Amino acid sequence: MSIFVLADTHNKFPEKLLILARDADEIWHLGDVCAERILDELRATGPPVTVVRGNCDSNFEWPLVVDLVRGGLKFRLEHIPPERPPKNVDVVLHGHTHVPRNERRGGVLFLNPGCVTRPNRGSAASVAWLEIVDGKINWRLVPLR
Repeated sequence: MSIFVLADTHNKFPEKLLILARDADEIWHLGDVCAERILDELRATGPPVTVVRGNCDSNFEWPLVVDLVRGGLKFRLEHIPPERPPKNVDVVLHGHTHVPRNERRGGVLFLNPGCVTRPNRGSAASVAWLEIVDGKINWRLVPLR
């Protein structure tokens, strides 16, 4: 299973994202979409889209947290990372910091695809691929330059 993961688009949607997203089994947007047309464009590529609400999003129908199970692993999607590793979760995917992350804390893997539009702390604009094979995770950042 291949999941295209992005965050912090902030009203901007480089066309390159459509090319990348079309090969995904699923698309996960981790918040701060801002312009709902971005989700429409992602949905038009075909794969199902899951979104969580970020602190800059005004659509209160979008959930703050989504829990999913894929490949036998428990995933939590949320925009702002929790201060402590949550219980009964294998992987937390988040945005908000605009900085890529791949860090294990307290037995929980924290992943951030970085930011599409305004990267932080010297990182490049990026998205990520999350691949799940036999209950194992392969996380690969994709720079957008």
